[in-house]
Amino acid sequence: MSAKIGVRYEFSGTESLLENSYLTPIFDHLVVAARTLEEGGAWVEEKLGVAPVAGGKHPTMGTHNRLLRVGPREFLEVIAIDPEAPPPSRPRWFDLDSPQMRARLEEGPALIHWVERTPDLEASLRDHSEPVEILSFSRGPYRWRMGVPRDGRRPGRGSLPTLIQWEGCMHPADGLPESGCRLEGFALNNGRITADFATASGMRTI
Repeated sequence: MSAKIGVRYEFSGTESLLENSYLTPIFDHLVVAARTLEEGGAWVEEKLGVAPVAGGKHPTMGTHNRLLRVGPREFLEVIAIDPEAPPPSRPRWFDLDSPQMRARLEEGPALIHWVERTPDLEASLRDHSEPVEILSFSRGPYRWRMGVPRDGRRPGRGSLPTLIQWEGCMHPADGLPESGCRLEGFALNNGRITADFATASGMRTI
């Protein structure tokens, strides 16, 4: 898997245009990081006109989240370090423990990453350009596995997606309320992501 620099992801109908074979990973969700969930949720509401709803906790990583449905089986995740959780035994995902990310989030919440899902995580990671651990997670009724670098950084320093495999038939977006907000596409340029959304008040970008 090579770095995806200067790529634009477009969405049409119910499926990502990235889906062209059974094993090709397809878009799953965007990741907004913030110092606190309250700060991140308020930022998303200001940008998109709708607030994300409560998600849950990730004890393995010491984080918690809020979620916003932005398409069929597609969502936006707001994630932050959980102040009530004990420090995890490993670096947190998405660079949340790195000095660079913490300095960035001191300036405000940011859209930092995206996740793609696959039906076969091991097969999708065979050609991955860097080593990752396959970790198992659960939150309420949801079960999933992800490929996470041991040091917690985003794959490819942010130029590659994190890969996820949902176990069973349950997906978080299925249980989220309709938001009136739909992801139209996003662009990755020089490690920074911008995303376009169709909302009740028109097109908005974060």
